[in-house]
Amino acid sequence: MKVDLAGIDVVVLAGGLGTRLRDVLGYDIPKVLAPIGGRTCLDLIIDWLEEQGARRLVLCLGHLASRVTDHLAARPPGPAVLVQVIEPELLGTAGAVRQARPVLKSDPVMVMNGDTFIDADLGAFTARHRSSGAAVSLLAVEADNTDRYGRLELNTAGFIAKFIEKDAGRSGAGLASAGIHLFSAGMLDFLAAMPGPSLERDVLQRLPAGTIRGDVVRGPFVDIGTPESLAWAATMISSRRFIPPR
Repeated sequence: MKVDLAGIDVVVLAGGLGTRLRDVLGYDIPKVLAPIGGRTCLDLIIDWLEEQGARRLVLCLGHLASRVTDHLAARPPGPAVLVQVIEPELLGTAGAVRQARPVLKSDPVMVMNGDTFIDADLGAFTARHRSSGAAVSLLAVEADNTDRYGRLELNTAGFIAKFIEKDAGRSGAGLASAGIHLFSAGMLDFLAAMPGPSLERDVLQRLPAGTIRGDVVRGPFVDIGTPESLAWAATMISSRRFIPPR
């Protein structure tokens, strides 16, 4: 039986600065509103999540949040409820999740970057997470080049044994984080009590070994963090057709 995301709160981290895209977007367009094939990154992500059955999206907004809220107000309503949580100041990815914790209702909760795309079945990812009993699952992708992302190493049981930073002198093909996670409610409470702004460096990398299950998928993956990857995103999305046109 196919599993979808109904009943799962999906947190979309959509408050980033997008510093490397300023030559393309300027200073008054947030990264999540970057145009991709005539639409915005955020619209494509919302549509993709709705197609996978998501019905409650919690959008963590920060940089130029008013531009995003105005855009969402003009967006035709879809099947998912959009809950907006606006940072009073830039809190980082971990800080954004902490601020959103009081409005999160499901167990588990999905937390994802608002600037990445991967051709993956998130319902199947959720089903595997539930059957594993893990406190955290992280979607890992086989990347041809991990220079920009850092690398993951898994142990024989499929749990993350090591995070290798992108500046640690290793490159080439390997496993990289796709920026999509599932957290149990208990782990979210634990996260809320931890310090530090970065979800990866200050939270995930400090969890005990054997805590984070790596769920490896094979398929196109792109983030829009650079002008080159932003340009490629439109080609990848249209060719894979995993986000339907509107």
